[in-house]
Amino acid sequence: MFGIKYIKFDSMTYVIKYKNGKIANEGRGLSFFYFAPNTSITAIPMGSSDVNFIFTETTSDFQQTTIQGQITYKIKDPKQLADLLDFTVNEKGDFKTDDHEKLNARIINEAQTATATFIRKTGLREAINSSSALENTISSGLKASATIASLGIEPLSVNILAVKATPETSRALEAKAREELLKEADLAIYERRNFSVEQERKIKQSELNTEIAIEQKKKEIAETQMEREVAEAQNQRKIREMRVEADISVESKKQDYIDMKVSNEKKTADAKGYAIEAMIKPYRNMDWRLLTAMSQKSDAGSNIALAFRELADNAGKISNLNISPDLLDSLLKHSK
Repeated sequence: MFGIKYIKFDSMTYVIKYKNGKIANEGRGLSFFYFAPNTSITAIPMGSSDVNFIFTETTSDFQQTTIQGQITYKIKDPKQLADLLDFTVNEKGDFKTDDHEKLNARIINEAQTATATFIRKTGLREAINSSSALENTISSGLKASATIASLGIEPLSVNILAVKATPETSRALEAKAREELLKEADLAIYERRNFSVEQERKIKQSELNTEIAIEQKKKEIAETQMEREVAEAQNQRKIREMRVEADISVESKKQDYIDMKVSNEKKTADAKGYAIEAMIKPYRNMDWRLLTAMSQKSDAGSNIALAFRELADNAGKISNLNISPDLLDSLLKHSK
């Protein structure tokens, strides 16, 4: 009514009220009445905004890639931005121009410039796997950009959602990757078989070492047993030698005893012989008749014996002598 309007903004919008070309009021979340013919209002959203992008670039090996991502930013200096772009709104709060869309376009252009510089120095395979490096490159490019700084905005984050090659190239890469995977699978099978063979070899080696250890132990046991038998044989030999030495010692003692006994008996016999010799020595040269007479045996038998002795001594002088058995018998009976 009469050109007087009322407008209200939320707290996430920075409002600059111009009256007759001069700033009459500014701030966040303002609400006020204004006279439309001489007043213009600029509303700049202060919240973070997301810008989606998709680029097509050529790698260093002349392969096309598609880079898809998102940039998050916020407006740091709304007055500086308002000096470059038109954020004027009408009585309903809608932008009168499309300058707010130019802001996103300028941000995307700066991001694409940084992306192109990176991709053109990178091969296809590296580019596909370089999401993190590409994010850092774009983020650094935006922060160093004079255009971004002049707009009074602050980049918050850069996210690369996908880096893709053309369908034909992707199929070729997939085929090559598939071949590499098959080779790796074959290599894994070979390594598994080789590992199995190696394990079997280790098991056989362990079994062989066990058998060798057992045989060595048996050998040691046999050697120990042999040494024990040799020791027992030596002990038995020593025992036999001791017994033989004992027997020899005993026999030697017996021999000494026998020699001593024989020597004593010989000495005794010599003594007896000497005594007899000494006793008979006085009678050795005497006549036997005298000895017979001295023996004081004068029985008939002795006399008959002496008579026959005399006959024998004088046999050369006797020409004929008859002694009948009856005579001998009567003589013997009479002597008894």
